Amino acid sequence: MGIEDASMRNGRALSDQWADSVVVRPRTTEQHITVNKRLVLGFAISILTLIIVTAIAITLSVSFERCAAESSGALAANGSSNSKWKQSRDANISHRDSEDGQQPWRHLRLPATLRPRHYDLRLSVSMENFTFSGEVHIEFECVHSTKLIVLHTDRLEVDKVLVYSDSKKAGAMRIQRRFHYQPKQVFVIALHREMKPLRTYKINITFHAHIEHELLGFFRSSYVLNGERRFLAVTQFSPTHARKAFPCFDEPIYKATFRVSLKHESSYQSLSNMPVEALTSDEDGWVTNHFSRTPRMSTYYLAWAVCNFTYREAVTDSGVVIRLYARPDAIQSGLGDYALHITKRLLHFYQDYFKVKYSLPKLDLLAVPKHPYAAMENWGLSVFVEQKILLDPDVSSFSYQMELTMVVVHEICHQWFGDLVTPVWWEDVWLKEGFAHYFEYIGTDFLFPKWNMVSCCAEVSAIVFSSFHGAALIRMLANVMGQALFQRGLNDYLMTHMYGNAARNDLWNKFSEAMQREGKDINITQVMDRWTLQMGYPVVTISKNDSLDNSVTISQEHFVYDTDAKIQNPELFNKSFQWQIPLTLAVGNSSHISTETIIWVSNKTGTMSVVLINSTLPQYIQHLSHIHNFNHILKAIVFNDFIFNILITVSDPHAFFLFSRAGYLPQNVPLQMISYLSQETEFLPWHAASRALYQLDKLLDRTEDHSLFSDYVLKQVEPKYHKLGWPATSPEGSFVQAAYQTEELQREVIMLACSFGNKHCHRQAVSLISDWISSNKNRIPPNVRDIVYCTGVSLMDEDVWEFIWMKFHSSTAISEKKVLLEALTCSDNIFLLNRLLNLSLTSDLVPDQEVIDVIIHVGRNPLGRHLSWRYFREKWDILNSRYGEALFMNSKLISGVTEFLNTEAELNELKEFILTSGGESAPGFARAIEIVQANVKWHILFQQQFYRWMRKALDG
Repeated sequence: MGIEDASMRNGRALSDQWADSVVVRPRTTEQHITVNKRLVLGFAISILTLIIVTAIAITLSVSFERCAAESSGALAANGSSNSKWKQSRDANISHRDSEDGQQPWRHLRLPATLRPRHYDLRLSVSMENFTFSGEVHIEFECVHSTKLIVLHTDRLEVDKVLVYSDSKKAGAMRIQRRFHYQPKQVFVIALHREMKPLRTYKINITFHAHIEHELLGFFRSSYVLNGERRFLAVTQFSPTHARKAFPCFDEPIYKATFRVSLKHESSYQSLSNMPVEALTSDEDGWVTNHFSRTPRMSTYYLAWAVCNFTYREAVTDSGVVIRLYARPDAIQSGLGDYALHITKRLLHFYQDYFKVKYSLPKLDLLAVPKHPYAAMENWGLSVFVEQKILLDPDVSSFSYQMELTMVVVHEICHQWFGDLVTPVWWEDVWLKEGFAHYFEYIGTDFLFPKWNMVSCCAEVSAIVFSSFHGAALIRMLANVMGQALFQRGLNDYLMTHMYGNAARNDLWNKFSEAMQREGKDINITQVMDRWTLQMGYPVVTISKNDSLDNSVTISQEHFVYDTDAKIQNPELFNKSFQWQIPLTLAVGNSSHISTETIIWVSNKTGTMSVVLINSTLPQYIQHLSHIHNFNHILKAIVFNDFIFNILITVSDPHAFFLFSRAGYLPQNVPLQMISYLSQETEFLPWHAASRALYQLDKLLDRTEDHSLFSDYVLKQVEPKYHKLGWPATSPEGSFVQAAYQTEELQREVIMLACSFGNKHCHRQAVSLISDWISSNKNRIPPNVRDIVYCTGVSLMDEDVWEFIWMKFHSSTAISEKKVLLEALTCSDNIFLLNRLLNLSLTSDLVPDQEVIDVIIHVGRNPLGRHLSWRYFREKWDILNSRYGEALFMNSKLISGVTEFLNTEAELNELKEFILTSGGESAPGFARAIEIVQANVKWHILFQQQFYRWMRKALDG
């Protein structure tokens, strides 16, 4: 290696400007040189000048390297004036202005100067020491002239870098310097000469890294089979973790094709997005799987796994091979058969619905013991945590089956919305998640029409909306457009943007075009921008006027959960916010209803003459009546008045609880709503009511008068409980579609009765547990096992807890193990709860995936409320080291251990913990502060008022 190459390796190469100024002069052929004093002096001055300039250049080079040093990722302190110059320069660099040494590696986004076309990725994976090494060849196009290659790496040790041009010049291009910039997780390569636009280049990088225990990037997991611990390794790249496994342009917009090769011990097999194209074996007992080239896709959908699983297989009519991979014992027991069966049906359904074929020759479903999410929709290799895809019909409840079904429906939808068409950036991620959540209901209804998922989801939409804003907007559009136009718009959207990226306006434009072709001039963009770009949601108030024409006034305002926030942050709550709201209107009386039509509410207030307003879109608005009319509405419900019954159905008790907590309604309104439940025959209103009641219970369970609340709930629940009774103790067969709504209603009522202290419910649960213990035969109906187990553990002695703990370890059914473990958190023995928490985190007996659930469920136990919160704080370092970034992303855990806090002291504890733990950047903590502040405020403002009304209601 020459001197110049050595200097580059040490990061001390001269700058390009200095190198370009050096002129190579020919040697003189003269034998004698006349030297005089002036010439000597001039020569000495020249040498001195050269030394000074060289020293300056070296100093600048060293300073430059310190700026980008991987070890610290921080700027070197080169004097206050130099620091201010750098800050000023950085402040004036735009996101895409990456040239002239503008340090683009400091920006959030990669510079738009290069565009990857293809990755050839070869990995060698050692499951013995959990390491991997790799080599990636990236072919990319130069879009704008640049000397810099900026791409993502994180936790990778880069060994060698070579850059090649597609020009006729042989050999690698000269690299001036290369370095990591860890704050932005990028690797920077500075070349000696510019890359030219419209030319193709290649980069070759060799690297190595560890297979981490953390659940992101390329991580490892384990399970026990026949007493032997076995290991597997799998990827989780969404949203920004492909860079942990190989150097790449790790942003959704940079789609490219991939060809992956995985080398590993022959005792393992490997999977990736595409089928195996070729297999080679080495004499040392290692094999290499060479996978076919993928379509154009984003880096975060690339996936692979190295495991020793087995599989079951199904093939669609169009020839797509579907395989479900899982632990050998799970496959042998048939636990994956249900998911495999519905996946085959779903591929047919989505192809017919979207009019777009599934794009790959195969689809693998991989069940892993632990994962940061329920599932990940990698194209052709969807990864699920075991609890969300393995099903034993003999012991699983309807609720478990329904949840598993909806997870599978969700992930298969992503093969089109997400994989095939990908959002440009994360701000539009709802373009894929919204559709997947929406189709949870549509797809599940296709699979099991007798479950009534679509007809019922209008009534439960307020439940859906609280978590899935995007799905609510999509459902609104589907209702406004009609199914035929809606499907046509989706087809146009998918066909236009397949294998590419799309933003929200791309979708709106396709919907608008579909409407216009049918002569319906509705600008979907104008309508939807109000919903997607404005903060928050509207509250729609519909009040009946006292005039003779039966007119009603419809008004809208910006919903604010904490009304004090309007005063504290007036700039965030713009009074000019308005939404274009479609309402379905039907005019008539109790004997005749006219055809429904859609009206648009776009002003703050409007008046119209109607008798009946029935919104089919309650998930994004809530109908409220003026307070002075509310008692009339409640009386009308009791007498089964048709008009008011429609109004009350679309406004469920949970929604009214939300509005009362925010101060829009008196505190007694949700409980008045609940007073009609005994006459309600549908499952979903009961489900909505129970959610409201459990939230109230969390607010009240540590107050002196909590028994008043329990007595009131039981007064409303007991008539329905005694009417419905318990399910048969010896169920025949597995799942019966027609029984779903009936059995879920029965289950919901039993859960409320046992939770709030009904003596008969308690005796029944204890009897069932006792029979199980004495006979060692579990005759408890699967649909109520979680209720029975929890109630038994809470009421019976420590021996029952030990019995459930033993059954948890001996059970092989995933769903049963989950229910048993959660039941252990119901104990009223603080010692046992502490023991369970410690065993969960320190013992291999509890799978990693369940640790978080255990902590959360202990917090749902009134006796474990503060115990769970304290344990979370004390074990934060262990949790953080085990789960790392996934812990910050897991708002489920953060909200689970904080949502019950409701005193000033607990609020201060939370704030102090966030500061000391470095959790300020975790969005889950910001939300936790908001919730706990609202809890504290509710107790100050409303607790006494709430109990005064309750005493009066019970006395009456």
